[in-house]
Amino acid sequence: MRKITFGVANSLDNRIARSDDAIDWLLFGDEAMSFMEEFWKNVDTVLMGRKTYEITSKMEAPETPNVKTYVFSRTLKKCPDDTVQLVSEDAVTFIRDLKEQDGKDICLMGGGDFARTLFEAGLVDEISVNIHPLLLGAGAPLFLDMDRQIDLELLECKTMEHDCVALTYRVKK
Repeated sequence: MRKITFGVANSLDNRIARSDDAIDWLLFGDEAMSFMEEFWKNVDTVLMGRKTYEITSKMEAPETPNVKTYVFSRTLKKCPDDTVQLVSEDAVTFIRDLKEQDGKDICLMGGGDFARTLFEAGLVDEISVNIHPLLLGAGAPLFLDMDRQIDLELLECKTMEHDCVALTYRVKK
């Protein structure tokens, strides 16, 4: 079965974006890029909700030709990017089936309602979070309230340049 990793960067006060959805505060460097390159070697699928898609589609991102991207939305009628597959059906059912298919690991990007839905359904296997050393004070929270506690086991903790900390947790089943 394929593994789903929730990959995210956040501020120390657990914000993933400013109140205006800006992510201009992210501290990238060579070490972070190397870390991400290693991560993406094992991933062939990306999952994201509409809001994350709208934010990331405006950014310049490296080419990932062998990565299939699914955007889950009930409101979007069409994605302007023809390399992205829009999914309007039930996300939990779709992703359960996707996990059973052959392939590499799956990356869940973003946060909010979409991530909460997948955590509550027990579909997320790992969390890879890069904590940036700043307090945004306001903005989009890393996690929204969930209907249950989710227990984690620390797999890796690595200090990186710019005083960022990369953490990887396994979701206990």
